[in-house]
Amino acid sequence: MSKVNKTALNLKQFMLRQEVLKLYRDIFRTIRLVPDTNSQQELRTWARQDFRVNQQQTDEVAIKMLLQYGRRSLNELRQSLHLSGVCNEDKK
Repeated sequence: MSKVNKTALNLKQFMLRQEVLKLYRDIFRTIRLVPDTNSQQELRTWARQDFRVNQQQTDEVAIKMLLQYGRRSLNELRQSLHLSGVCNEDKK
């Protein structure tokens, strides 16, 4: 029995998946910089829930819109951390 996924991704889907995974990792790396552990847990729960809700999304346009929303949210979190003096690094 083959372990190959029966629904292989085309190149566009593969690239979008990589972008989503990168965003997910970036969000969780940034959450680690939040000093309050309760806030960290709330942010982790929020991020996981958002990704799980949209996990089965297959429409390319919808995925791109969700990526924009995620990047915007990540940038807002980074700006908040920067303004509070917690994070002084300038990441994009």
